[in-house]
Amino acid sequence: MMSVRTLSFRVLLFLGLCQVGRRGLASASELRAPPRKIAIVGAGIGGTAAAYFLRQEFGSSVKLDVYEAGTVGGRLATESIEGQDYETGGSIIHPLNLHMKHFVNRIGLSVRAEVPSKMAIFDGKELMFEESDWFIVNFLRMLWHYGFNSLRMHMWVESLLDKFMRIYQYQQFSYSFSSVDRMLHAMGGDDFLALLNQTLEEAMLAHGFSQAFINEIVTPISRVNYGQSVRLHAFAGSVSLAGAESGLWAVDGGNKRICSGLLYHSKAQLIPARVTNIALKTRSSKSGTTANLYEVSYVEDSGSAHSLYDVVILATPLHQGLSDITFSGFSPSLPSHFPGHYHQTVSTLVLGCLNVSYLDASRKPGELFVSDVFTTDNEKLGFASLSSLNPVHITPGYSSPSVSETAVWKVFSPKPLTEEQLRTLFVSREHVVEKRWLAYPSYRAPERQAPPFILHHSLYYLSPIEWAASSMEMSALSAQNIALLAKHRWHGDTSKVDQEGLHARLRGEL
Repeated sequence: MMSVRTLSFRVLLFLGLCQVGRRGLASASELRAPPRKIAIVGAGIGGTAAAYFLRQEFGSSVKLDVYEAGTVGGRLATESIEGQDYETGGSIIHPLNLHMKHFVNRIGLSVRAEVPSKMAIFDGKELMFEESDWFIVNFLRMLWHYGFNSLRMHMWVESLLDKFMRIYQYQQFSYSFSSVDRMLHAMGGDDFLALLNQTLEEAMLAHGFSQAFINEIVTPISRVNYGQSVRLHAFAGSVSLAGAESGLWAVDGGNKRICSGLLYHSKAQLIPARVTNIALKTRSSKSGTTANLYEVSYVEDSGSAHSLYDVVILATPLHQGLSDITFSGFSPSLPSHFPGHYHQTVSTLVLGCLNVSYLDASRKPGELFVSDVFTTDNEKLGFASLSSLNPVHITPGYSSPSVSETAVWKVFSPKPLTEEQLRTLFVSREHVVEKRWLAYPSYRAPERQAPPFILHHSLYYLSPIEWAASSMEMSALSAQNIALLAKHRWHGDTSKVDQEGLHARLRGEL
């Protein structure tokens, strides 16, 4: 079995070798002048990462405009409670998320100081499992209840991560893909595509995991990360399990700082406006040729306006409830909304004192020492997880409040919590903030085919990657793929689009 640290070192060393040899494999095709103007719709992690990568690929002369009707960061957001900021959106980053690591280093941000935490699993009646401060105790408890299922799950996830890491090799050599399926196939072949066509439960049972382990350990992990049970498709499920690995980290001051930092380094202009329509326009040149341009219509505080662009990147989901952008002048016509819907997760931040007796009637508040409570698939519970939050900036000497003290708790639930539910969970409340997110797709198996990355010749869609799995790193991977795809297609170079086998060839050369 290969450790996360060993795998990370190997990948970084390999990417260093890739960078040295990149010039030798680069295309020698002649390049035409870069586009004059590129529009990016959405300033979340996908949109701001796209701006960053587009600047790298097209150079300093192109004008980048980023449209955002809300706040920079999108689903990366914080909430202030009594002078401290707390994460309400995307909160954890995996140690092998190489793009996120690069962004933090490039922007000059810091990793948030780690605060010890312990997890418990609640089935609606009792705490079925509690972590200890001691690794050996946790290992023996898992061994006693589930045999070697936990160790085998770690090995299974590691084997999938090993294949997943191939995408960085492709991108390091400027290869891009026109669809999610092609990208996944380049990474993991038919095995990865098969994961889209079976549930996480089916995949794990086929690999010999016990039903009890799936119900009592895997399901709570899936519920806290994607708000859905093990009946989501197995690729998203495996990404969810990777989110339970050790070494998870976050950005000091809040993960949304990555987005503002990428926007700054891309030298893009932020336009605080809501895009309403994208229209295809054609212009004739003096030489008699015609060129496609895209007219972006938008509404800002001063009124309605529009602007023409050579390339447009849509970095916002084109689904019901998330976008009201229309398209005109395209043949065949483009849909305003693609099939499928996004799953609602309600994030409720409560400054209050937890009702420990609800979790365990035999416990006194001072006798419970966990900070995260995950739940099994029990609809009567009404919530997926309950976590004690630490501020986004950890000051020297800080320690998490005990369960018996007033603290900030984050409750994930599929619906807004009722007053009765809040009274059940907390013996006292001083402050309550509710944030409703259409956070990630509602996954199923077999998963419907994801929308294409290419909607028109120079009109690209970044969000299809979320139908494989939704995370900060997945959006960043899609952003670089789109930037590379836009560059290759702009210059008429198809030699690095939808090509596979790079991993095997380089492995043989090394």
